[in-house]
Order: sequence, then structure tokens, then C-alpha cells
Amino acid sequence: MRKALIGLLLAGWGMAATAEPVVIAALGDSLTQGYGLVPEQGFVPQLQRWLMAEGAEVTLINAGVSGDTTAGGAARVAWTLTPEVDAMIVALGGNDLLRGIAPEVARGNLATILTEAQRAGVAVLLVGMQAPGNYGADYKVAFDAIYPELAAEHSALLAPSFFAGLMAEGDPAAAAGLMQGDGIHPNAEGVARIVAALGPFVLDLVQAAEK
Repeated sequence: MRKALIGLLLAGWGMAATAEPVVIAALGDSLTQGYGLVPEQGFVPQLQRWLMAEGAEVTLINAGVSGDTTAGGAARVAWTLTPEVDAMIVALGGNDLLRGIAPEVARGNLATILTEAQRAGVAVLLVGMQAPGNYGADYKVAFDAIYPELAAEHSALLAPSFFAGLMAEGDPAAAAGLMQGDGIHPNAEGVARIVAALGPFVLDLVQAAEK
């Protein structure tokens, strides 16, 4: 949006306005950062290549911090949203689940992130996480509802699940083969599946940022 306004001003001054790539910050944890993988196999580099193959003029910024919770994301979102950032992918909540953080706390932190993005005029793609069943049915219902509800409240785009690409075949055994030895982080092929599933949502984010 900010770059579109600059383009209009340049056109008004009779100057040639050249299209610039949409800059997207990927705010997340170790899944975004690329834990356990060589750099070119991580989520952000693979997503960058996928988007380029689709013809999208995009520059991705890896704003993933290993071990980060939604609280960490909320604490650093303001300085992540530098003036050149046009859009943001928010993929946080996995470490909240690992720590059993109350859903209402995670919701509040994510709401802070989305509010900061709205204040900055930055389009957002919120990527959902689903709670395991071992915390109880009430916890799972409350946590899983965070993402669609906040996306609707803050006019953000929503990708229902970060791990949707791993479960596309509906075979848990096959999905296990796409994970690293810790059973938490995807391997290079797993990241490729995740990127293929999330990519179309990111293309929608690019379009939203260009409006």
C-alpha cells in the first residue's frame, strides 16, 4: 500500500515509477527460522523460491526466532515492521502449545501483533496451529478457535494450519517420514510440502499488499 502511494506520487510528478518487490516479513519461531536445516532448505528460502517460480515479485525477510512464543512475537513485532515491510506472515503458537500456555494468553499476544500490523498498514497472513488432545477438549477448542476468530476480527488472511501440507495424504506414517528426528520440526522434504500448501495463501497476501 505504501509503495503504491509512492508510485502514484511519482506518476503525478511525471517520473517513471518502477515496480518494486513486495517485502514480506515472516514472523515466527523455529519452524520459520529453519531449525535443523541448512539455510537453503529452510522455510523462508524454500517459500521464496516457490513464489519466484509462480512469478511473484517478492522479498522475504526471515523474522523467525527459535523457541519464540506468541509473547516473544508480540515483544518484537514493532521493530520487525520496518518501513520497507509491506506484509507479514505470522506463524506463532507452537511453543505456546509445548509449554501449555493458556489459550487466552496466546490470543492476547497474537491480537497485539495483529493490532500493530493494522496500525502500520501492513497486510497479514495468520497461520493457524492446532492443539493436541492431551491438554483436554476444552483447551483444544479454545486454542484452535484463536486463529480464525482473530483473523476475522482484524481483517487478516488465514491459512488454517501450518502443517496442512504434511497431512495432505491423510497418512500419519507418511507424515512422520517428513519430520526430523525430534518429531517436531519438518525435514527438507517436509518443508517443501508445507510451502506447497501455504504458497497460494502467500500469493493472496502479495495481492493484498499491492492494493
